[in-house]
Amino acid sequence: MNLRKFVNVLDENKMLKRITKEVSPEYEVAALMEQAGDCPLLFENVKGSKFPVITNICSSRELVAMSLNCEEKDILHMIAKAGNNPKDPEEKVELGYIEIEPTLEGMPILTHQKGDGGAYIASAIAVAHSEKYGMNMSFHRGMKIDNEQLVLRILPRNLQAFREEGVNEFAFCNGVSGAVLLGAATSFEIGTSEMAIANALSESPLIEVGGHMVPESEFVMICEFTGEEADEGPFLDITETLDIIRKQPVVRIKKIFARNDSIFHALLPGGPEHKVLMGMPREPTIFYEINKEVECIDVNVTPGGGSWLHAFVSINKKDEEDGRKAIEAAFRGHKSLKHVWIVDNDIDVTKAEEVEWAMATRFQGDKDMIVKELEKGSSLDPSSCIETRETCKVGFDCTVPLDKNLEHFQKPEPAMQINLDDYLEGN
Repeated sequence: MNLRKFVNVLDENKMLKRITKEVSPEYEVAALMEQAGDCPLLFENVKGSKFPVITNICSSRELVAMSLNCEEKDILHMIAKAGNNPKDPEEKVELGYIEIEPTLEGMPILTHQKGDGGAYIASAIAVAHSEKYGMNMSFHRGMKIDNEQLVLRILPRNLQAFREEGVNEFAFCNGVSGAVLLGAATSFEIGTSEMAIANALSESPLIEVGGHMVPESEFVMICEFTGEEADEGPFLDITETLDIIRKQPVVRIKKIFARNDSIFHALLPGGPEHKVLMGMPREPTIFYEINKEVECIDVNVTPGGGSWLHAFVSINKKDEEDGRKAIEAAFRGHKSLKHVWIVDNDIDVTKAEEVEWAMATRFQGDKDMIVKELEKGSSLDPSSCIETRETCKVGFDCTVPLDKNLEHFQKPEPAMQINLDDYLEGN
């Protein structure tokens, strides 16, 4: 289901709210996105824009499940299975694209917060091809310098390796399906095609646009690195704190392809969609790493931890050391993880209150805690060392000791199953 079809599904199910009033791309759209929470919005009249704006298409597990045509409880296992069984996508001819003027003028590029370094494209995917590595898809925020240039935030990972191999031109794609968004957000070894992972999640064909093979997109911008660098940032990141200013690569827009009725996908930095797309693909990597040691039941990379720094994990405990083994494995499964809570399989890790209850009743700080000092953490954690990214990681084993009576650690079932409404007058 491409983005256009999914927008129609949201509309048919009355899950989409339309805003017809003219709104400014500077702060106003972002403020409305924040007010909407995880509700999808369609802005039909963005000042200075030739195109409408859609947002919050993957802002909740419910919406992700809809886009993948599955149950919410199955998402983790679907992503994990796709990572282990990528499926090469079909190539098809896609009609309807037209080449428009290669300028960012008339595009709804948003300024989100007063602390931002400028207007940002926060939702586009870089699609690059290399003879050595194959195809790579990855998210890179792009700060507008002028109508022809962006400065991209590029970590020293796959796209950087492609550049070192001589790849100078790539496609910057906006307005893709939920499956492609999730595929691009995964982190696998270089040479693994994120597009094949997306296609394993849901049929996601490749099309040729501007000489590049890309996923179905509302906009395809052909970009080239200029060899220059510029200041990028500040930028409100997933932890809802401002990322620092860095010198980053500048790209020039060579060509832009769109449809007559293209819809621009905007993402609110630090908002629910940002958190879902960053955090959800980390859950299967934690799940698989823990399963190498103990039986893992479920993983939730929590919104309260910025969908990046905290995880709740449930296991089927069989040995007294399983909780500690799970802690160590979780940190291996997600290198940026700062704090992790391990609970028994009777605890629902999607409910923070249940995890807190398990910690309150099953955890002792003097023997159930692992503290890992001077560990490499995340640059998104403002309390870590900015220069080295060193941080202190902590794991909490909130599982019931095997030599204790389990009944003493469980809530009893209600003595009767009744319905209060049956006892109220007028019912």
